[in-house]
This record gives sequence, C-alpha cells and structure tokens, in this order.
Amino acid sequence: MFEVGNYVRSAAVFAEHDPRAPQVARLLKDAIEQRDPRLVVEHVGSTAVPGCRGKGVIDLVVTYTEGELGSAKAVLDALGFQRQCGGEPFPETRPMRVAALSTLDGSFRIHAHVIERDGLEHRRLVAFRDALRSDPELRRAYEETKEQIIASGISDSLDYTRAKGSFIAARLSRLSNP
Repeated sequence: MFEVGNYVRSAAVFAEHDPRAPQVARLLKDAIEQRDPRLVVEHVGSTAVPGCRGKGVIDLVVTYTEGELGSAKAVLDALGFQRQCGGEPFPETRPMRVAALSTLDGSFRIHAHVIERDGLEHRRLVAFRDALRSDPELRRAYEETKEQIIASGISDSLDYTRAKGSFIAARLSRLSNP
C-alpha cells in the first residue's frame, strides 16, 4: 500500500526517469477509482513516458463528468491530497491537488489535475503524452528543452512550467485533433 504525506515544494530539477513511476500512478489510479467509480484517472507527463527524463513529479489527470467536480475533489481530499499553496494555484473550478506518496521504497511527489473528461485540456494532455511515447525524436527534443531550462538557472517550478509551455503548445498545434 502507500502513505500519503504532505507535499513539499522544491526546486525544479532534471532527473532520470524512475521506472517505479507507472506503478505509483497505478496505485493511485486504483485507490481513486475504487472510492468513486465515476472518476477516471490517467497518468500523463514525463513520468508516463518510458525512459523520459524530467522533473520527476508524477502527473495524474483525475477526470470527472459534468456535475461531479465536487466529488472528485472530495475523493482526493479524503485520500490525503492537499490544495496547492504558494505560487499561483489553479482555481478551484479547475483544481490541482498535491501529495507526497511513500511507497515502493521511495517518496514521490504527485500532482493530481482535476479536469473534465474529454474536454480540450484532457485531450491535449493525453495527446502530448501519446506523442511523446510514440515519437523518440519528440521525446529527445522535449528532454533537451527541459534540460536547457534547468541549465539556464531556472529552478522555480512555476517558472520551469512556463518555460516549457511554449514547446508543448507548439507541438500540440501540430497534432491533429487534440
């Protein structure tokens, strides 16, 4: 099983892929979906792409259907996830919950993005993940971009996210029907 602890913000880093990340994501997916079968959880971001280096934070999308946002937040809160603090937190109309998870002989930072199922943001996150999984050249370019961001001295997580945003947006615009 696992223990959900308090999330601690830390500087952005560029780390090797942790092969345990998909297992951790699966544990959380199962726990969340067991509590509320109307929710569907997907693993996205770099940690969902085999071998992809990055910040090491496990990103999940917790998707809900219209009218179920409150239930989605309640499930995450009951599991011990916390609201974001500091920086520029997502609004409660499109929240992100955070946690530190102790399991599999490690500690993992988790970002759980709570978004409407099949909405534009959901489709884009999944499309980008799938593109990274299927295109080694895209994955390498993404890793190089993130490595350059860290090398430039950017260490604040929010600044890091903004800096890689233009790369992601440009690639998403090339994908058909995200």
